[in-house]
Amino acid sequence: MKQESQKLEQTQQVLPKQSDRRSFLKTAGLALGATAITSSGFGAAPVQGAVKDHANHQKNTKRRFLGSGKNKLEVSSIGLGCMSMTSGSYNPPRDKAEMIEVIRGAVDNGITFFDTAEVYGPFSNELYVGEALKPVRNKVVIASKFGFKFENGQRAGNDSRPESLRKAVEGMLNRLQTDHIDLLYLHRVDPQVPVEEVAGLVKQLIAEGKARHFGLSEVSPETIRRAHAIQPLTAIQTEYSLVERVVENNILETCEELGIGFVPWGPICRGFLADKFNEFTRFSEKSRFPAVAYLTPEAIEKNMELLNLVRAWSRRKGVTPAQLSLAWLLAEKPFIVPIPGTTKLHHLVENIGAIDITFSVAELKAFREEFEKIKLVGVRKPASVLKNMA
Repeated sequence: MKQESQKLEQTQQVLPKQSDRRSFLKTAGLALGATAITSSGFGAAPVQGAVKDHANHQKNTKRRFLGSGKNKLEVSSIGLGCMSMTSGSYNPPRDKAEMIEVIRGAVDNGITFFDTAEVYGPFSNELYVGEALKPVRNKVVIASKFGFKFENGQRAGNDSRPESLRKAVEGMLNRLQTDHIDLLYLHRVDPQVPVEEVAGLVKQLIAEGKARHFGLSEVSPETIRRAHAIQPLTAIQTEYSLVERVVENNILETCEELGIGFVPWGPICRGFLADKFNEFTRFSEKSRFPAVAYLTPEAIEKNMELLNLVRAWSRRKGVTPAQLSLAWLLAEKPFIVPIPGTTKLHHLVENIGAIDITFSVAELKAFREEFEKIKLVGVRKPASVLKNMA
């Protein structure tokens, strides 16, 4: 598996460059310290972090709440998106043992919120997460998603019929090695099934103890309200970052009004805001990156203006671009919990460093005034968020 992964990784060709992220980590990196056995029961491997790097996050990682009232869910301020650990994502599938080590390292560093889905793999991602977290199941929050049908092991359209969703949940529980899913999302709305029916089913699943909280992914404000009226929502998951800000068109406002948490996926834009790519980057034909509109060669060239701004603000605050990008999301709303994905423990620790970065009101205002002047290429139109994503 390791040799296959290394071979596949070579299909993504990036011309050599001096990466701000890598040079920053090299010059400012701090070791977490010797391996320690934490309350989680896992040994935290020594890794390299950055200036905002905290050895005590095993015990002191700040917490946030998704949802409100009886639907409130306490999680770490930053979660771990696990999609990229298995096939079907933007990098080759990783070795299972290595990814289990990363997930357990996340627990040792204070992360309690883990995001997966049946479609990631499909199915294999939940197996990784389930095995990794089984020893600490009652100390962590697992979010997973359903709503697709599969043929020959591949995604084959949406399917939110109640009988299909019930069957999906049984498979998810088995793969995750648990008796409940803490946060159960509908991954995509099925146009053939009213969202009220899905909300009603999840309400039953919660009553049965198979799920504890309900969420939706990539949905319109209207759909949020319709589902929330049947079974109160704890979280909405949609892409949100300094690059992709379409949810600022009535999605965040709706969540705030209804007391629903917001979980941004892609908060570092698949590595772009971590200074992973630049205008000289070229991807192979086998890579999925060219299919991302804001990562085409033409788009990256234009969008470098934003990355350069992020670099400048990062230097000003003594942090990395990835940390600054995550810290900005955390500063936007207290109910936002980003889930950056990674397959490397030192990047995970770097991401955690964003938790302690603060912005003054004046800084947030000045930063927004600067980045809103930049015309980005390849991003969604504001009106697109008013419809459910297919």
